[in-house]
Formats: sequence, structure tokens, C-alpha cells
Amino acid sequence: MILHNFEEQNSILSQFISELRATEIQKDSMRFRRNIERVGEILSYELSKTLDFESKKIQTPLGDKEVSVLQDDLVLCSILRAGFPLHQGLLNYFDNAENAFVSAYRHHPDGKDEFEVIVNYLASPSLNNKILLLADPMLATGKTLENVLEGFKDHGKPKQIHIISVIGSIEGINYVEKVFPENTHLWIATIDNQLNSRGYIVPGLGDAGDLCYGEKL
Repeated sequence: MILHNFEEQNSILSQFISELRATEIQKDSMRFRRNIERVGEILSYELSKTLDFESKKIQTPLGDKEVSVLQDDLVLCSILRAGFPLHQGLLNYFDNAENAFVSAYRHHPDGKDEFEVIVNYLASPSLNNKILLLADPMLATGKTLENVLEGFKDHGKPKQIHIISVIGSIEGINYVEKVFPENTHLWIATIDNQLNSRGYIVPGLGDAGDLCYGEKL
């Protein structure tokens, strides 16, 4: 797996991450969603530099011009719920992409720390020879992404996979590296060292889905 960790360089991205983590700023759910969206926009721009472009002649009001335009066919996939604002950030830049959506959640039997990831909804176009962009804001254990990858097996083989995350854990990144194809790219804004007993990133930022859209039962 090819890792692109943007914590290693200073940019405005660091400001957005600091606001996502800060408990006082988190209380503004609109700002929280917008910050995740902005992270998606920045990572989209960086990711675009690795894609294939082709030369095309366009007509302007004053003449012709050779320009470079995106050649790859993209499919954007978000993992519900927290993936929505990150997905929108990607879609703001890759507006001609097709879209896929996956519902995946953690199930803690008897309320214990151990959990399984259940995927009970997946809508996707064909992935054959396309670039698949997986938007998952919190890469904690990596098991959600593993289950999503399994669910896509009946939708064709993508040319390449790019995972886009806001925050990840070292453990989760190592796990994803084992189960995804070798040429997979991971684009991530920041990485934390630890997971707690329930598999949440520490210090992380809390439950991104709840902070975006309110607490669930």
C-alpha cells in the first residue's frame, strides 16, 4: 500500500484537523461537517495528481487551446453515516464521478468491547477498469474497509483503489495494508497511535457520525 500522510507537512489542513478535534468547536455540527468536507477537497486535489490525464483541444471565445483533462473513470463510495461530508468534499472536485454507498456498522454483542462489522446495504455501479475512491473518515481497526472490499466483489474489478480518511490508527492502517491490493493508495490527514478497548481511535475526535448528524440509539 502507498501511504500519503499529510500530517508530515504544514498546511491549512492542520487547522481544519485541529478544529475537528477540539471539543468546543465540535459543538457546531455544521462547522464539523464542513471541516470534514474541506479535508476531502484538499485530499482530492492531492490525489488528482496521480490520475491519468489526456490532451484535448477546446474552443474559447478567442481561439483554440490544448488542455489536459481527466481521463480516468471514477467511482466515489462513502461509508454511511460519517462518510457523507467527506464524500461531498470529493464530489466537489470529481463532479463527473459515479457514486456508490455502503451502510456498515459495528455490532457489539451483549454490549461487550468485541464487535463485528455488518454491511447491510450496498449500491454501486460497475467497477470494472475504474478508479474506486473509498471515503471513510475514521480508519480505526480497518475491519469496516475489509468488509466493504468483500462486498464489492460482485461489482467488478477496479483498476485501482484509493482510500481517503481524515484520521487513522497505526493498527488500522497496518490491517488495511494486509487485506487490500498492493497498489492501493491511502490518503490521510493525520495518524494517531492508539485504539481503546472498544476499537476507537485515541485521541481521535470522538464519534464522527454523531458529531455530524446527532447521536443514535
